[in-house]
Amino acid sequence: MSVRLTKRIASELLGRGTSNVRIKPDSIKEAEKAITREDVRALVKSGGIYVIKKKHNISAYSKVLNEKRRKGRRRGMGRRKGTKSARGILEYKKKVRGQRRMLKALKGEKLIENERFKKYYALVKGGNFASKASLLSHIRNEGLEISEDKAKELRHV
Repeated sequence: MSVRLTKRIASELLGRGTSNVRIKPDSIKEAEKAITREDVRALVKSGGIYVIKKKHNISAYSKVLNEKRRKGRRRGMGRRKGTKSARGILEYKKKVRGQRRMLKALKGEKLIENERFKKYYALVKGGNFASKASLLSHIRNEGLEISEDKAKELRHV
């Protein structure tokens, strides 16, 4: 068999073009004998067949820009797109997920019943609480007894 078949199969297995596939000189005989995909796969695994590195252009200007951004430059008011709330979505997610975790912990310990859980869950979804502490104080103001130790524990849920 010729090496062309082996190269073609290797290119399919490795997801690259045939011109990027290389065969080591000491593995050429084995590559000629390889007729199945499994044979080629074994050659790739042993290192007899390999793929050259992908070429990609790196702009020198982008390197300079990235260095400047790493230092905190080029991030002024004119560079910003979207409103403050649109750019701060990660903080919202972090806040809401923390509050939901706290509610689930309260429900899991049977400090609040299911109906109240649903009510608070909807309030959290609506963004009514600034933090877990404000949610907890709201729950306490509605008459639920939560000890200080429990409240401290819930802050870190």
